[in-house]
Amino acid sequence: MKIYLASPFFNDNEIANIRQAVEILNAKGHEVFVPMEHDVENRESLTNAEWAEEIFKIDKSGIDSCDVVVLLYGGMYSDSGTAWECGYAYATGKKVVVCCCNAEQPNLMIVNGSHAFLNSINALKDYDFSKMPIIRTAGEQK
Repeated sequence: MKIYLASPFFNDNEIANIRQAVEILNAKGHEVFVPMEHDVENRESLTNAEWAEEIFKIDKSGIDSCDVVVLLYGGMYSDSGTAWECGYAYATGKKVVVCCCNAEQPNLMIVNGSHAFLNSINALKDYDFSKMPIIRTAGEQK
């Protein structure tokens, strides 16, 4: 399965979360698109606006070509780019599996826009991507 991994990657903790999720998803045999691993060729020859437009196209194409989006969610703080990825995926009919990375009360738009809301990144180990069960509460998780 092709998975787009939506997550901010602006600090060491966020990058560690991404690496943990990628390790789990790869171990389950999934192909994972990680935006922070994709940059624009000849970046130094582009203006900031040109670079931003190219990154937007790369990431949008990654979502368009995936089977499902996995969102690493940091609670009420959310990176605006990651929130856009989640909303775009939902609007285009992609299923979004959200992994909560902290114990904060989740945003209702994220929960209700998700196909599954998992209580941790480790919960990806038990999630069956072949069946894609709908999960919205902690009581529905192992």
